Formats: sequence, C-alpha cells, structure tokens
Amino acid sequence: MSARIHGSEHPIQKIFSDDFAFTIPLYQRPYSWATEQAEELLNDLLEALPATSAQVQDGEPYFLGSIVLIKQDGQPPSEVIDGQQRLTTLTILFAAMRDTLRDLGYAGAGGLNKYLFQEGDAFTGTPDRPRLSIRERDNGFFRQVVQDASLDLSSLQAVVLSDPQRNILENYNLFCSRLKVLGQETCLRLSRYILTNCFLVAVSTPNMESAYRIFSVMNDRGMDLSYTDILKSEIIGAIPEVKREAYTQTWESTEEALGRASFENLFSHLRTVFRKLKAQDTLLKEIRTFVRPQDNPAAFMDDTLKPHADAYRIIRNQEYEATHGAEAVNELTGWLSRIDNEDWVPPALAYFVRHRNNPVALAEFFRALERLAAVMMVIRADVNKRIGRYAEVLSEIETGQAVTRSGGPMDLRSGEMERALTALNADMYNAKKINRYVLLRLDSALSGAGATYDHKIITIEHVLPQNPKPGSLWLQWFPEADEREAWTHRLGNLVLLSKTKNSQAGNYEFDKKKTTYFQGRGGVTPFALTSQVTNAATWTPQVLQQRQQESVAVLARLWGLQPQP
Repeated sequence: MSARIHGSEHPIQKIFSDDFAFTIPLYQRPYSWATEQAEELLNDLLEALPATSAQVQDGEPYFLGSIVLIKQDGQPPSEVIDGQQRLTTLTILFAAMRDTLRDLGYAGAGGLNKYLFQEGDAFTGTPDRPRLSIRERDNGFFRQVVQDASLDLSSLQAVVLSDPQRNILENYNLFCSRLKVLGQETCLRLSRYILTNCFLVAVSTPNMESAYRIFSVMNDRGMDLSYTDILKSEIIGAIPEVKREAYTQTWESTEEALGRASFENLFSHLRTVFRKLKAQDTLLKEIRTFVRPQDNPAAFMDDTLKPHADAYRIIRNQEYEATHGAEAVNELTGWLSRIDNEDWVPPALAYFVRHRNNPVALAEFFRALERLAAVMMVIRADVNKRIGRYAEVLSEIETGQAVTRSGGPMDLRSGEMERALTALNADMYNAKKINRYVLLRLDSALSGAGATYDHKIITIEHVLPQNPKPGSLWLQWFPEADEREAWTHRLGNLVLLSKTKNSQAGNYEFDKKKTTYFQGRGGVTPFALTSQVTNAATWTPQVLQQRQQESVAVLARLWGLQPQP
C-alpha cells in the first residue's frame, strides 16, 4: 500500500506550534546559510512588510516555499528532509527579534519564546522541548546561543567554532544589529507579519522512500540528499549514543576522502560484493536486504565500510604501498581504472580486503583481472555478461580458493579469445569505446613494463590517410580503393600523438608526415608505437600487414589469447 502524502499551506505561527516538533536527521548536511543568504531573507521580508501595523492583517501573503517532512498523521515529530536552512534561519530570526525587543525595552518580548520552545503541560503529557532540534553535533551550541540565549557571546571570541556554529552566530549577530536599527515599532510589525502573513507549504509522508521521491520531483536542480545519506541515518542512528559521534566522524571523513560521488558508487559496489547479481531493486532496499548493516551497525562500519572504502581509494588512485611489489599492483590498477565501466570493481575490492598484505598475490590477481576486464571490453560484452563473469570470481574469492588458478573463473574461455582476436583484427579506429585503451596497452607492452601516460592530450591518428590526395605516393602504394579501405582503420595503421589532430597534416606524404607531424619536440615521439613508424622507410601493404600481425601478437601474449596446450 502506498504511503499517504499530505500537503498543506500554513502560516508561520502554525509551523512553529505544537503541531510540529522538527528534527534535523544525521544524514543532512550541516547548517550552511551564511550572512549573505540570511540578509537576503530579511531584506525580502522587509520589502514585503506593510507600512503600518493596521495593514499587516490585510497585507499580501508572503510565500516562503515548501518543506518536506517525514511525519505521521496527527503526531508532532517531524523529520526534516528538505527545508532545514529556512527553518533554522527563521528560528534564529525569532530569537534575534525576542532579544532585540527586550533590549529596546518592550515588556512582551518573551512572548516570542513560544515559537522557539514548546511549553510542557503535565495534564496533557506534553513535554518541554524546542520547536527545532538541529544536527546533534551543533544542537547544544544552537540551544545556548539562539533558543535559550543562555551563553555569554563575548566568551566565544577565543573559541574555535565549526562552520555551522559560526554561521549560526554570525546570522544571529547580523539580525540583532539590523533589527536594532529598525527600532521597536518596526520589529513588532515584522514579527506579526512573519507569524500571520508568511506561509510555508508542509508536505509530509510517513516514510523515507516516499519523502525521497517527493523531494526528487520538487527540486529541479537535483537533490543533495542521497541513498547514502539515508543509510547514514539508519546505521549511525542505531549505534549507541556514547559511540555515535566517533562513528559519525568516521563516516564523514571516509566520504570526504573518496568524494561524494565515489562514496555513493562504493555502496553500489558493496551491494554487488554481497549480492553477486545485477541490481533488481533500489540500492537502498538491496543494501538492507543483502549487506544488512542494520544487524550490527558498528561491525558494518569497522569490518565492511572502512576496509572497502580504503581499498576503493587505493585502487582508484593507485596508492598501494608495500615493502616490495607495490609498483606492479599500482600499474595494473592504473590500467583497470581506464576500463570504460566499473563492473570489475567489486571483485577487486573483495580480493584486496582479504589479501592487502600480500603484494605478490595482489599483482597476480590484478593481472588476471585486467586481462578479463580488457577482453570483456574489447569484445563488447554486455553488462549482464560482465556481471555474470565477475560474480563467478566473487564466489570463488568468498570460498577462499585460489581464484587465479588454471581453469578457474578468471581464465578466458575459447569463445572469448576468438572474439577478442577478431575484434583486434577488425576496424579499430571506429571502435570508440576501446581503441584508446588497446593502443595505449599495446604501446606500453612495446615500451617495456612500467610505461605511464600522463599527457594532457592523447589522440589517435592514421598513418595511411583516410583520404589521400590525387597523385600522392599513397595512391602508388595503395592503388586499389578496396585495399586502402580495408587497411585504413585497422590497428596496424594507427598511432598515438601527444597533441591535437591536424586535419591538414593528416594527408601529408609519408616522409613529411613522419618528420613534421608524428615526431614530438626535438624530433622524438613519446610513444613506442609511433616511433616504429618514424623509423620505417615505406608504408606499403606488406609493411602494414606485418605491423598488424606483430601488434595483435603482442596483445595476444599480453592477454593470453591463445589457449594453453
């Protein structure tokens, strides 16, 4: 049964009433409105404010936007999915108006407290509580500085504040200074106007999944909230409070180290490590069902999230360290990072976590994984085929067997070898997804182990031009159009350049092309593949055929494309 969704427009006095008790969940970003945003809100309100108190009641209503809540029907607790910046800033503004009116001698200034706190009632069982509780890390500061006004602000001058705390304090001070200049009458008129004539639309639903969908639809710019934010709330929130702050810091530092996008990708890879199948439901549901962090949240953080996040960072950035053998591991993970998909990542993570301290085993594994991933890419295996092959590898890793053994799941099958050889002998130039990887891998093999490529620009160029000029030497070497067409886009006719293409140079005669286009500064090219061409005297069909055969043979040896006897 689908969750019921409610949306209603409320004046601010209703929003900050006993009908709502707002909390900001752990997964939300900290309070981030700086004085620029706070002052813009105040200026907008002042611009809309009627000129006299008599006009406030009948003035034009002012719409402050919408908020999205997880809230049960008829129950005050309201988890804020969208709207925390506005709710927090309005709370700061109420506190500033209360304190400024008090300083200006207005006896009823304390009446604004009821929009900051819910007063308890022993007869109805209503507790004392603030209208808004922000993230746990900053809530004590927020309570003292804003809601209670119990902290001597001068004592904060020597205190190092977090960014959210600094935003809270600076916005409070900004509002107080602006309101003091406006005077008592304007402050009273503004407070009445905000409470009675300013409105928010509160959209509420009883569960996270529904709230997430609502937020997605309502925000054209895309939502900052992600599945990992929801999981953070569930996982960290289930850890005993005494340890919660430490695990929150672990989560946030891990996310920061990877970057938000890669951190979200990590959870997708974790799902595959445990599920070993293509996703059949939402990531959130499959993490809950198959990874099951809710069973033991602290153990999930310590034994699953942290080691796999470290592995993902090391593999992605080629940062493996060991007393010996690290170079080979980093070289291979560097090649894997160039593959046009990340389906190979789950087995890489699973194996790395288990064998992190064995560089020899890691190098052997990543060599086999790069071969498998490269061949899957070259033959254009679809996602179902790739995931199926990697699932076999994951299963073997989980059992503890020697996954790289002969006849194991990482061995290439005869059909895969044949398809790879066929692809390497076909049109390579127009194979846009694979041509650069194949040529760089070939060039590295020709250069010797350890060749790296950090050129800002790497382009692919034909030796035999696609459209040779009439009367050129090219047409003497390749007089038949069919033969030229058959060779033009094949591997043997392609080279790498560390510069942008030059369409005019592409049609140069062979000698001029070698000396003025293929060679780099000082007459040297950084690529072994291109250097071979500059050392050739001619470029005839016989030369091209030999180069094609030799190139494919190098890759066949590299990737083991010939069945073992």
